[in-house]
Amino acid sequence: MSCVLFNEYPTQDGKKIVEIQLNAERTLNALTLEMIDLIQPKLDSWKDDDSVVAVLFDSAGEKAFCAGGDVVNLYKSMTGDADPDFPTDFFTREYILDYSIHTYPKPIICWGHGIVMGGGMGLMNGCSHRVVTERTHMAMPEVTIGLYPDVGGSWFLNHMPGRTGLFLGLTGNPMNAADALFLGLADRFIASDRRADLVEKLQSEQWEGCAYSATNRVLRQLETESQDAFSSDSPVQNHYRFIQQVTDTDSLSDLVEGLMAVESDDKWISRAKKAISHGSPLAVHLIKKQLEVTQHMSLKEVFESELVLSVQSCKHREFPEGVRALLVDKDGAPQWTYKTVQEVDPAFVDQFFIAPWAVNPLATL
Repeated sequence: MSCVLFNEYPTQDGKKIVEIQLNAERTLNALTLEMIDLIQPKLDSWKDDDSVVAVLFDSAGEKAFCAGGDVVNLYKSMTGDADPDFPTDFFTREYILDYSIHTYPKPIICWGHGIVMGGGMGLMNGCSHRVVTERTHMAMPEVTIGLYPDVGGSWFLNHMPGRTGLFLGLTGNPMNAADALFLGLADRFIASDRRADLVEKLQSEQWEGCAYSATNRVLRQLETESQDAFSSDSPVQNHYRFIQQVTDTDSLSDLVEGLMAVESDDKWISRAKKAISHGSPLAVHLIKKQLEVTQHMSLKEVFESELVLSVQSCKHREFPEGVRALLVDKDGAPQWTYKTVQEVDPAFVDQFFIAPWAVNPLATL
């Protein structure tokens, strides 16, 4: 069976809702190049199809919408067991898909149920209508594998309130549905048991007018009917003042030292401390600089910048070493290039931001 399923649902007024369903439960619907190459032409063809009024983007199973990208094949490439050009091909096509979703001319409803991490965050955040449920679990934990939050992470982390994006990028702390709504990563909360109702109501809606208004009417009603299942407790919002204080420093070293010096029984803070102390010191620097250089960039420029950093990261030992320790050998003992944030050479960091090509493969976006 295909790793992506495509379905059509006729509406009562002669139009149709089309569905993209990631179909790789065993790998938590991790995004592969095969998936990308199946989805992109479908989205392209639906743009000019007047019978298609909206796209529903979801996944098979209850555990995850999408738990990340194709780290397995990236690792094989980085360690010499596969095509050395795979990282450039993968990231280029992934970012083209993400950009297409961000700029799509029709409503795309993402059912962000279960785990939404890494590549899944990239897919979801470009959608016009992002739905979270009581079981949504979001995170960008790339610091733990020697990488940085890509797939447009530079865009949406920089657009979060205050310095929450910087803190979450550096620590990879998880986010629930209430967090997602507070941070602008989601638009609606709908109880997971209303999933079947969503398709039914979309089919029953009037689509002759504005498709975005029609989509909003359906989601608004389902959200209203889901309030009993919604918990407004947002750990990120609860820790907003703490985040602002701990990130208000003159240097990255001061930030990390300040966070590690905090004495608290708060599990959310303890998790952040553990992640940043066990994660890659080099990645910590890459994340901080990436958010700085992209702060005022356009969406297109953000993806171009991320492509440079992602491809360069695949040429260095840090990322594959993180993948090896966490996902391959699973010994949990990565041998990072630098032992501490203080030891990282800024000139070495700068090399990751130098384009390896004369023309960026995303220049024609």
